[in-house]
Amino acid sequence: MMRGYRPTPVSNSTLSFCGTDNSSAYKVDNGLLNNGCFLDALGVVPHVFLLFSTFPILFIGWGSQSSKVHIHHSTWLHFPGHDFRWLLTTVLLFVLVCEIAEGIVSDGFNQSRHLHLYMPAGLGILAAITSIVYYHNIETSNFPKLLIALLIYWTLAFITKTIKFVKYDDHGIGLRQLRFCITGLLALLYGLLLGVEVNVILRRRYMWFPFPTEVKPPDDLQDLGVRFLQPFVNLLSKSTYWWMNTFITSAHKRPIDLKTIGKLPISMRALTNYQRLRKAFDAQMEDGPVPLKGPRWIWRSLRQAFGRRLVLSITFRFMADLLGFAGPLCISGIVHHISSDNHSVLPPVKLLGVHFISSEAFLANAYVLAVLLFLALLLQRTFLQASYYVAIETGIKLRGAIQTKIYNKIMRLCTSNMSMGEMTTAQICSLVARDTNHLMWFFFLCPNLWAMPVQIVIGVFLLYYLLGVSALIGATVIAVLAPLQYFVATRLSRAQKSTLEYTSQRLKKTNELLRGIKLLKLYAWEHIFRSSVEETRRQELTNLRTFALYTSLSIFMNAAIPIAAVLTIFAVHVHVHSATDFDLSPAVAFGSLSLFHILVTPLFLLSSVLHSTVKALVSVQKLSEFLGSTEIETDQDPIAQTPANSNGNIKSVYALQLQAKLVNRKSKSKQDVNRNFEQQDQKLTVSAAEEDQACLKIINGYFTWTQGCPTLTNIDIKVPFGQLTMIVGQVGCGKSSLLLAALGEMQKISGSISWTSLPKTDSEESVRPHYMSGRHSIPKRGSVAYASQRPWLLNATIEENILFDMAPNEKRYKEVIEVCQLQPDIGTLPQGDQTVIGERGIILSGGQRQRISVARALYQQTNVVFLDDPFSALDIHLSDHLMHEGILKFLRQEKRTVVLVTHKLQYLPHADWIIAMRDGTVQTQGTLKDIQCAEPELFEQWRTLMNRQNKENSTELKRKSFRRAMYSRDTLATEDEDEDSSTSTDEDSLRAELRYRTTIPWSSFATYLKAAGLLLLPLLILSQLTKHSLMVAIDFWLAHWTSHVIAAQVESAERNCTITKDCGFSHTWYLQVFCVLCALGIALCLVTSLAVEWTGLRVARELHCSLLRIIVLAPMRLFETTPLGNILNRFSTDTNTIDQHIPVTMECLIRSTLLCVSAVSVISYVTPVFLIALLPLAIACYFIQKYFRVASRDLQQLEDSTEMPLLSHYSQTVEGLTTIRAFRHEQKFKKKLLEHTDANNISSLFLTAANRWLEVRMEYVGAFVVLIAAVASITTALYRQLSAGLVGLGLTSALMVSNYLNWIVRNLADMEVQLGCVKRVSALIHTHAENYDGLMTPAQVPAGWPKYGEIQIKNLSVRYDSSLKPVLRHINAHIRPGQKVGICGRTGSGKSSFSLALFRMLDTFEGQIVIDGIDIATLPLQTLRSKFSIILQDPILFSGTIRFNLDPDRKATDQMLWEALEIAQLMPVVKALPGGLEAVVTEGGENFSQGQRQLFCLARAFVRKSSILIMDEATASIDMATESILQEVVMTAFADRTVVTIAHRVGTILGSDAVIVMKRGGIVEYGEPEELLEQKDSVFSAFVRADK
Repeated sequence: MMRGYRPTPVSNSTLSFCGTDNSSAYKVDNGLLNNGCFLDALGVVPHVFLLFSTFPILFIGWGSQSSKVHIHHSTWLHFPGHDFRWLLTTVLLFVLVCEIAEGIVSDGFNQSRHLHLYMPAGLGILAAITSIVYYHNIETSNFPKLLIALLIYWTLAFITKTIKFVKYDDHGIGLRQLRFCITGLLALLYGLLLGVEVNVILRRRYMWFPFPTEVKPPDDLQDLGVRFLQPFVNLLSKSTYWWMNTFITSAHKRPIDLKTIGKLPISMRALTNYQRLRKAFDAQMEDGPVPLKGPRWIWRSLRQAFGRRLVLSITFRFMADLLGFAGPLCISGIVHHISSDNHSVLPPVKLLGVHFISSEAFLANAYVLAVLLFLALLLQRTFLQASYYVAIETGIKLRGAIQTKIYNKIMRLCTSNMSMGEMTTAQICSLVARDTNHLMWFFFLCPNLWAMPVQIVIGVFLLYYLLGVSALIGATVIAVLAPLQYFVATRLSRAQKSTLEYTSQRLKKTNELLRGIKLLKLYAWEHIFRSSVEETRRQELTNLRTFALYTSLSIFMNAAIPIAAVLTIFAVHVHVHSATDFDLSPAVAFGSLSLFHILVTPLFLLSSVLHSTVKALVSVQKLSEFLGSTEIETDQDPIAQTPANSNGNIKSVYALQLQAKLVNRKSKSKQDVNRNFEQQDQKLTVSAAEEDQACLKIINGYFTWTQGCPTLTNIDIKVPFGQLTMIVGQVGCGKSSLLLAALGEMQKISGSISWTSLPKTDSEESVRPHYMSGRHSIPKRGSVAYASQRPWLLNATIEENILFDMAPNEKRYKEVIEVCQLQPDIGTLPQGDQTVIGERGIILSGGQRQRISVARALYQQTNVVFLDDPFSALDIHLSDHLMHEGILKFLRQEKRTVVLVTHKLQYLPHADWIIAMRDGTVQTQGTLKDIQCAEPELFEQWRTLMNRQNKENSTELKRKSFRRAMYSRDTLATEDEDEDSSTSTDEDSLRAELRYRTTIPWSSFATYLKAAGLLLLPLLILSQLTKHSLMVAIDFWLAHWTSHVIAAQVESAERNCTITKDCGFSHTWYLQVFCVLCALGIALCLVTSLAVEWTGLRVARELHCSLLRIIVLAPMRLFETTPLGNILNRFSTDTNTIDQHIPVTMECLIRSTLLCVSAVSVISYVTPVFLIALLPLAIACYFIQKYFRVASRDLQQLEDSTEMPLLSHYSQTVEGLTTIRAFRHEQKFKKKLLEHTDANNISSLFLTAANRWLEVRMEYVGAFVVLIAAVASITTALYRQLSAGLVGLGLTSALMVSNYLNWIVRNLADMEVQLGCVKRVSALIHTHAENYDGLMTPAQVPAGWPKYGEIQIKNLSVRYDSSLKPVLRHINAHIRPGQKVGICGRTGSGKSSFSLALFRMLDTFEGQIVIDGIDIATLPLQTLRSKFSIILQDPILFSGTIRFNLDPDRKATDQMLWEALEIAQLMPVVKALPGGLEAVVTEGGENFSQGQRQLFCLARAFVRKSSILIMDEATASIDMATESILQEVVMTAFADRTVVTIAHRVGTILGSDAVIVMKRGGIVEYGEPEELLEQKDSVFSAFVRADK
């Protein structure tokens, strides 16, 4: 009991301001100021003044109506001393609360109530709150004159408190009396606030000064697009994230998108932080005689650029950690005072008619400790979250700055680094995605490096204070086990790294499987590649098993070490202090238990922090190596940056950008005028070119990709200005390298490259020119429109790919579309030219990609155009149209210089200048007539290869059905109708989506658990329930044990025994039970951790196996309608989440939920009255988590969705680096990068702020739980004899509730996002597979079938899907054994569908195909496809060896492989490679040219000695000389076999036995070529005439 502290019962009649138990209470004989009650009453005057003077202004809203500056709706201008005022007001409120508490405690010693002891302080709290609300409104309205009321209030309050303090001193009241200290503090605080108010007057000059200072809001607040307000709001809103309330709640009504979150503030944008980092780098370079290099240089720069904010975060963390120790100390004090019956506290002193108590007496009150604990928890949680936020914000800023620096380095990278494999796109993307995140997380965890040692030292010291030597032994146990934990963490990291290696291999194989799925199905090789993926998956699962083992050990140690340490401490403590000692009291036990909860956290974090530090060190090393890599020869980096003299004024950058935007808006109406000027510039350009005919000159040039033998030797060329230059030669002779050397992409050994200085066009005004000089100054290169041999497309719409950031010109755009014959293709796409093309243009054919790339080059208004083999993937009609309409007409009309690399020698007569390449050098150059005279043999060779006359048939090649309008009227009408019909359903769909977003996907969770099996699931549930029941039993047993110690102590005191053995207490029984319970708890910790991880492992194995199986067996329609990236994401991101993240999240969710339920149950058991307060707290928690989960999920998805374009931008830039630099678009791509980076960063910042919003509120709810539990348990203990052990148990449990609540909601939100992966994978698993079974078994198929190759097609109709229209209708054909049949027709006529029908790749709903007497519908699909050979238009090679690419199932001998390579003209190439048939083929066959890859595909088809060969435009990417040789080889090597050739060039099928002409899915002509040619009106003869 708390004797001496229980209030004396008094009646209400004795209640008065000064009390009635003191006869001198109202006497003023010695003066008013010598009366204590009058001094307190005097202090009421300032508060009353403020309340009565400010309330009218607040209610009337005069201040808000007097706003002079229009600023953001929810922010305000900050007056001088803003943050200091808020801090002082917060401290003032805390001191006033202490004054009220001191008055109430002091009043407990009086006979009657003395209101003057605490009522003025209550009014002071009301006045302080009013003052800050009033200040907030005045600040919002920017009307400082109204602050005069606060100036008067602070003056009066300071005077009254000073008088009171002086009078206390006069009467001998000193520091031993708490009220004296509180009064002095209040006088100091009011004086400081008065100083703040005077400072506002002096700075703003608003009172007696004639000219007030004019202020404007920050630049960000003038931009209403900035919605991240954390840097601008007041201190209270910053600390509680109050400004996020509207944002969080609005997410429940409408999904969050980039428009919702707006733009980043200037100080947080990537450009700003990049400039800060670059300035730090430059400073490090300038400091010292020897500039620093390497990682040390980077670390110093990071510290200089971002160190200050990190120091602020560390400071907040220190304050939070120090306040965190208030919890265990207050719990120990409360339990101690409840369990003690006597107190040795000095009695209160009565002066000035009232009692004055000391601070010891004040802190001896359990209720006071409960309130102090509550306030300490509020402050501690606030400081902790502030530390987290500042650290993460700094990390995000750092990440954006480093990503920008990496991108600027990419723009200067030497191309040879990429082409020769020294640096891959994956490595650069890894540097951006992983290493920058490692640095960001290091900055987040960095405060722990400084705070953890201090936290550990203080915790051990306090434990020693409570427990003595046994505390040191317990700390030693933790310290000894910490290295073990670090060892487990290290092994876990190694296992994860090893797993990542196998994951990368699996994804590489899966990627190749998906990209080549059509070829694999056609060759019946899908099961071979599936087995390869499964083999890698088994190796990955082996490492995942190790990873799961170490993860479970880590989880086990996190749970078991505290139990083992507590057991050790209490066991040692009992033995050290003898087995019959009363020292193990509830205060000691539960105070030390709370300290252990604090102490264990930094020890557990130690391994993570050290691991993060190691990762950061490695990442900085990699970053240093990357930044030191070779660069191209160039001028200074054309970074989008401010001039050197304005580095300090970052805001000017955005002022210039804003001005530029305004200028652009105004200049749109002047575009036509600008075009006229452009035409005049071009005329001037022509006249200048006539004086100097060479636009480009290379003199004595030697170029190489790497150090060593030059790739190009003795290059002496010139490119005439305004003319068409053609570069010709065989495959691999260096044609493309010559273009890249001219663009400066190759390393120049010697010689010079010079460009004629040309007047800049409008598109080039912002481009910094580029020197390519030798020893002397040579004019700079401008922008070159470059179309590479391998088409490079952006992950954007078709229109954006063609415009390529040029100003839209509808007329020019339509002309380019028509020239490139893109309108029919655009018409077939779902959104027309607004269709988004996937990365690398994966949803388009090779020809479509090529034509879009050429259209981009044509649309650009540059003087020079480089076209690298633009006809390689086009048929003859498209090639002729592009040549005549695009190059000879469109480009020549604009007098542009065109350099064309081509294999089509029939176009040579159109060339103004010809450069012939051979073996890396120039064989000859000049006009066609010059070459005819100088090199007659070469000319005759060309002449024999030309299969057409030197004339143009442009009339016949025109497409009469060409649709000129981008969208027809019918389409527009349909769109309008769709829009009208969809408008009515928008609201319903939005409601349905919002309902979906607010519900947890329990069905996906059920799918996940169902995959775990019937054995692991019950084990998981039972082990978790049993474990947490044991944890509660351990705590209850400790409370029972310590309560009996106190009872025995009281009993011995009552018996007044002096013999130890008669009145002693034996701990043996209690200790034994405690040991058994702890041992069982440790064992169950191991079982639960293993059960969770093994459950996750089994689910991962089952889901991936099912997913891979169904993908391999899925019909091609799935891959044609689903973007490849989406399917690959199921195997990469989603599978990784299922493998590694869901088990950990599920374990954390289960553990935190059961711990929270246990804690609340314990509190409710100890103090049942807590259940009354539990209902409103539960409702508050429900709504907090409800709103947070929706916003958090949206923000996480937004962060992921903004990260993908960012990484895609990096990979696109690396792949298209030569194109970007040729176009001189570095500036524009850097601007896009900044946009992507800022979008990703603002998503991350909002997500961070949302997490802090949640945690602050849950921490405050937890603080209220502690306060209610403390007050309820104290009251119950005082009046109902509740044991001290149960009080300690309840308070210790309550102290952890906030942590549990946070983890529940956070893990619930994470689990909700992660279960989306399960849902997506499950949806794909339910795809219907192809029917691989047939009416016949493989054993029933005759051996050697098909032996003859006879094909009979009877009334065949096929379609891609049962819901689509037929693509072939009523086809009838008979192909005799060994017959050579050519199929031709326009694009979309059904040629490829004809060949696919032979492989049952399409849905045959009518008719049949009979091959050698067997209907193919009755055959097993695997058997059918394994009997044919096909060569596709797009060459596909897989990573591995040449042998693997030719014969994956290893059935062919070396002799057969060499024979196939010889037939495909590849034997010399392969023999020259190290390893021969075992030579390495990189991913996609990138180490071979396009033509060589197609030759390998031909060899692959020859290896399979099948009686039927289908060639689907197989010679599209090779030169005509090689093509003619191959045609002869096919005719001889397959003389006795059936060959079906889908014609790319009509000339290739003139030697066929029969020709099939197709149109709109039907056969319009079928016969021998000679017969069809004799018919002058036949379609085939028209094709042949066009091909000449």
